[in-house]
Amino acid sequence: MPFPLHPDTPPEGLDLKAYLKSRGIDPKASFERLAGLMKAEGLPYAERDRTSQSRLAQELATWAVRQGVFAIHDALFRAYFVDGKNIGDLETLVSIAESVGLSGDEARRVLVERTERAAVDGDWQRVRAMGVTGVPTFVANGYGVVGAQPYEVLEKLVEEAGGVRR
Repeated sequence: MPFPLHPDTPPEGLDLKAYLKSRGIDPKASFERLAGLMKAEGLPYAERDRTSQSRLAQELATWAVRQGVFAIHDALFRAYFVDGKNIGDLETLVSIAESVGLSGDEARRVLVERTERAAVDGDWQRVRAMGVTGVPTFVANGYGVVGAQPYEVLEKLVEEAGGVRR
């Protein structure tokens, strides 16, 4: 479900190092921590210099999933965390949609007309009501964990929620 991590980020994004420093976070340590977590999970990750406004990307992903194109999530992840693209930029998002086989013209229409705005607003309301404060957050049957977690932590979450091993 989409989450409004930093909804006040301007469309052009923010300088990531300056943003992290303004929150008392060491940019180098933050990158090293995330790079280590990503490497441990076998995920690609590269240092980037900007953070993006993700609202339009969330609307695009909501529409893409309605079309049955779940690969949009991987494409958005790669664009942002590996390629350092601005996922708040309309043309970048259209290109990402096309890269997973969606119509660029239709993606542009969805984003310009904001056809998924209400759906994402509803998701934001639900996550706020659930008490979600960060991403990723994993919730199962009333139990939850926040942040990037190793497999064992997620496995424990599912077991605590009543999941049965097959």
